[in-house]
Amino acid sequence: MSVCWEPCPGGARVLRVLGDSPCPAVPACVEGMAVVEIGPYCFADKPIKAGAHRTGSDTHEITGSFVEEVTLPDTVRVLHSAAFYNCRKLRRISLGAAVESLGSDLFTNCRCLQVFRLRAAPDAATGLKKLLGAVSADITVELDGARLFYPEYSEFLDENTPAHIFNHSIEGEGYRMRQCFTPGGAVDFAAFDASFLQACVGESEDALCRLALGRLVQPFALGEDARADYELYLTAHPAPAFRLAIDTRDEAALRLLVALGLPTAEAAAYCARAGWSAGAAILLGRPMRVKKTYDFEDL
Repeated sequence: MSVCWEPCPGGARVLRVLGDSPCPAVPACVEGMAVVEIGPYCFADKPIKAGAHRTGSDTHEITGSFVEEVTLPDTVRVLHSAAFYNCRKLRRISLGAAVESLGSDLFTNCRCLQVFRLRAAPDAATGLKKLLGAVSADITVELDGARLFYPEYSEFLDENTPAHIFNHSIEGEGYRMRQCFTPGGAVDFAAFDASFLQACVGESEDALCRLALGRLVQPFALGEDARADYELYLTAHPAPAFRLAIDTRDEAALRLLVALGLPTAEAAAYCARAGWSAGAAILLGRPMRVKKTYDFEDL
């Protein structure tokens, strides 16, 4: 893999990544300098400015719809405007806790983006709040020991024409959940969990199951009252909960649902139709059989 880059305060700014993989890992260092910034339109289908430095001999630019996953080094502090513009197949971004500054239109038209993976402890201060502010669609956040789902929200600006007054309104609990952070920048898990009951009023069954399963499977700083709320919801909605666990091939979630004592017959049938034998074995309470293989040269 190769990169185009330029010097910047504190290290190097990557302007373009080149190579054959749709899942590139940006290097932490180029020519002895730490990579601290991802430049404007870095992964977009737009030409970069002339005069950039270059490492390696790769010629294929990893941009646009070719990009599926991106891993950024822990050294990155700044993501410039439109860095992932029009990356329509981008599903996942993995990064460290040091990101502190984000440009505008960072994820415009990234319609498949599903996961932010932060290599950080659940109670660590990170740039997650700013990242979440750049995405109004459904997004899952994976930390080292916690998994949080943030539902989609919508913003509306309505004009009162005669008075030329604009009314700003926000719909969706996902916005309020994105505000659940401590002053230091760490996730406020108590506030996040407290928003679940209000989310039950307007969010979809799928979103609520994602919320509940994420918190119960990795219950970092989960209070007993919040645990009871999540378990009560899953107990009352077993079908969408099982369907989500099976569709995502999430064995931990499936085992949790079984441990809650939910009926498994219909889920086992759905699992069989989906062709997931490991999940069916969990639902039926049977150990997976390992098919024995032979090396005919030893016979």
